[in-house]
Amino acid sequence: MKAQKETTPPTKVKLMSGDDYRESLRKYNPKVFVDGRQVASVVDEPAFRPGINALAFTYDYALQPELEPIALATQSNRNRVVSRMLHVNESSGDLLNKLEAVRVLCQETGCAQRYLAHDALNGVAQAVARIDDAKGTTKHRDRFNAYLAHAQDEDLSIGVAMTDAKGDRSKKPHQQANPDTYVHIVEKNGKGIVISGTKAIVTGGPYMHELLVMPGRDMGVEDKIFAVCCAVRVDDPGITIVSRPAGRPGEKLEHGDALFSRKYGQSTAVVMFDRVFVPWDRVFYAGDWEHSNVLTYSYATHHRHSCIAARAGFGDLLIGAGALMCEANGLNPGSKSNLREQMVELIKITEGFFACGVSASVYATQDQYSGSFMPDPVYSNIGKLLLATQIYDMHRIAHEVSGGLIVALPGPDEDHNPATAAKLSEVLQANPDIPYDKRIQTARFIEDLTASYQGGWYSVISLHGGGSPAAMKQEIWRNYPVGSKVELVERLLERGVLHDENRPITKNRQPGRCCDTGCTKPGQPMMIPLKKV
Repeated sequence: MKAQKETTPPTKVKLMSGDDYRESLRKYNPKVFVDGRQVASVVDEPAFRPGINALAFTYDYALQPELEPIALATQSNRNRVVSRMLHVNESSGDLLNKLEAVRVLCQETGCAQRYLAHDALNGVAQAVARIDDAKGTTKHRDRFNAYLAHAQDEDLSIGVAMTDAKGDRSKKPHQQANPDTYVHIVEKNGKGIVISGTKAIVTGGPYMHELLVMPGRDMGVEDKIFAVCCAVRVDDPGITIVSRPAGRPGEKLEHGDALFSRKYGQSTAVVMFDRVFVPWDRVFYAGDWEHSNVLTYSYATHHRHSCIAARAGFGDLLIGAGALMCEANGLNPGSKSNLREQMVELIKITEGFFACGVSASVYATQDQYSGSFMPDPVYSNIGKLLLATQIYDMHRIAHEVSGGLIVALPGPDEDHNPATAAKLSEVLQANPDIPYDKRIQTARFIEDLTASYQGGWYSVISLHGGGSPAAMKQEIWRNYPVGSKVELVERLLERGVLHDENRPITKNRQPGRCCDTGCTKPGQPMMIPLKKV
């Protein structure tokens, strides 16, 4: 009888805690500006504290035993258990668990930010594999795999520097009057490359360890010097980060402390590169313009898939807060149909676009070059399009079920004013079982999420984060099998029309699909509740 081959249990990388992450930032000395002044220490800067808190939570949650199934993943080629935020997907189950992980993170933080690294690493993995296949080499993949191992073993936070400043939007990179509106290669030598240019909208830029520099669009041969993908430390010489504050730290607000965004927030930054040297072992490709579209397309699909989970987490906050506000107002959605309809609408919106993320995971395909798994692009883009356009409805519904109190409250100083506080607590209490201060706290929480500077910010990043709605519509049309639907109708009409590859509306076709092991085989993978500890 043939002996069964023994498998070595995977080893777990040394994961950081939130405090470890904060302390690790002291090892970096990036050149950072915020509010017109240079920052001496990022980790000690109050303007960045809510963003750092959000990143720290991504580390602490990964140490909770009950969350390990979604927070961690096994990178099989290294037999290492790593943070899911740094994992290259190996199955549709990985994509489902990533969705759950991002949703949990964003329930707590609003936007966890660190998941962008996951999306970028998966996109780069697909791009370098495609380049090596075309060239008959392995060097691009080897460099990336070495960097991936470094990022996983150090448990790094990696920012994504993809969106260029762009300059004149009607012109391509090589046509710009100022080439620094796009990051580009200014020199190549035996040791590496030198890059200059500007990346805009870099999420969490000041408090990341490293940045992945990636092209933000498809390139032509004339744009060859702009087709560059590499990794840099945030404090590499020549890098300047000009940032906005994260959340609303330290603001004295009309209606009280920002109960959510004083604790958690997100900074975005413009990152300027001035002759930054990048050694070859951190260059994943340089000048390979023919394959720049692979990375932009792959990253966009992965990121839109993640955005679905992120906004579902934000939707969970609105659903919970809306229900609390109804209760505090003395009303029960179960018996008040006008409130119930609005709450169900909010649930429908949230779970509707999240269901697209689940479908994109289930219908994932394995990339033929890298072997990694890619979420279905149609469902990913539909889910992102739904959340991008319905975020405003989510805010409106939260306002409708909450009433006007969320923006009509007296300022917080009145809570402690002996001349007014007692009377206000009497007349502004609604449900006798809910104390006045609890009602007011919930109202201010909803204001912070939906009717504040931060609320407007959530709307804009939901609309434009991961690309504009127009870009998503283009991808849906480009990938959707309209041709299969056309040929279905023509068959039913008995037209006998033969398929024509040059016919625009029938180019995209797709056969039906089934799970790879058969739909009735017992023991199919399924989502199960996490254990409570």
